[in-house]
Amino acid sequence: MALTLEQKQKVVAEVSVVAANAYSAVAADYHGLEVGQLTELRNKAREKGVVLKVVKNTLAKRAFEGTSFECMSDKMVGPLLLAFSTEDLGSAARVIFEFSKEHKALEAKLVSVGGELFGPEELERVAKLPTRDEALSILMATMKAPVTKLARTMKEVPGKFVRTVAAVKDAKEAA
Repeated sequence: MALTLEQKQKVVAEVSVVAANAYSAVAADYHGLEVGQLTELRNKAREKGVVLKVVKNTLAKRAFEGTSFECMSDKMVGPLLLAFSTEDLGSAARVIFEFSKEHKALEAKLVSVGGELFGPEELERVAKLPTRDEALSILMATMKAPVTKLARTMKEVPGKFVRTVAAVKDAKEAA
């Protein structure tokens, strides 16, 4: 059943809002997935804060106008599933990458991050980007390392002195 003009405008508005607030997007060919598999994918995506949309390409192209995903418009061909990361940069890529390992019918076609378009070969690299919490913990560990090493070094000087005195005492007691 064809969509009415009002329904098309509503779809374009919904996708436009999601695209305006998303950090990255992945377009994947979902042809060959069964309904149960798509439901499983949607559930996994919802858990990770990823928004999945299946929209006609012409409507998606209109929705992408004025967003950082406008670069995807020219390359969108065939039936595509659009996954948008709303919580962190790599969550959509992570969901699509993990799901495509189990289900070969799902094949990434386009990856867009920060207004730049990448091919499907970059999906794994984007999927391996750290989450916000992981990035903060890496940063804090890096910032904390010099102080920790200095404290260990400062603590080691008196510790070595005590061990040396104990060794001298043991040597004198043995003699």
